[in-house]
Amino acid sequence: MRLLGIDPGLGATGWGVIDYDHGRLTYIADGAVTSDPARSLAARLVQLAEGLEAVLEAWRPDEAAVEETFVNRNAVSTLRLGQARGVALLVPARAGLPVAEYLPNLVKKSVVGTGHAAKEQVQMMVRALLPGATLSSADAADALAVAICHAHHRQTAARLVAAPARRPVQAGR
Repeated sequence: MRLLGIDPGLGATGWGVIDYDHGRLTYIADGAVTSDPARSLAARLVQLAEGLEAVLEAWRPDEAAVEETFVNRNAVSTLRLGQARGVALLVPARAGLPVAEYLPNLVKKSVVGTGHAAKEQVQMMVRALLPGATLSSADAADALAVAICHAHHRQTAARLVAAPARRPVQAGR
């Protein structure tokens, strides 16, 4: 199964592609789609959408995962990041891919083992889990971490769906 991880950002949206097969992770590619800060917001969002469409065309993922964002102190920055995140959710969804979302702390905990890991720790673990990964940028490394998180959590979700339904035990019996 080919998975695409996306770390949204207006200036640079990181992406990472991995293959996942029965618990085995294989690095495929990574990069970042950038937008021109001299252009209007609408034009920048189009640049991000076209860049992500090209990634989908080139790497043909089966599923996508996008990192959720926290609210920043600057409301304008938060709004713009949210708009870039909307593009990151929309593009794979319009291509017919299932799209999962993960909080940054869950991504870090899934990759490093702690939800408050530093970026350097995340990058070190991504390199360890994906030998040969180039990590072309910090945004790409974060996107690969999102893909790894999705690989781990989609496996758990699949097991829960496949598990036989159990009737709840009633008190006093």
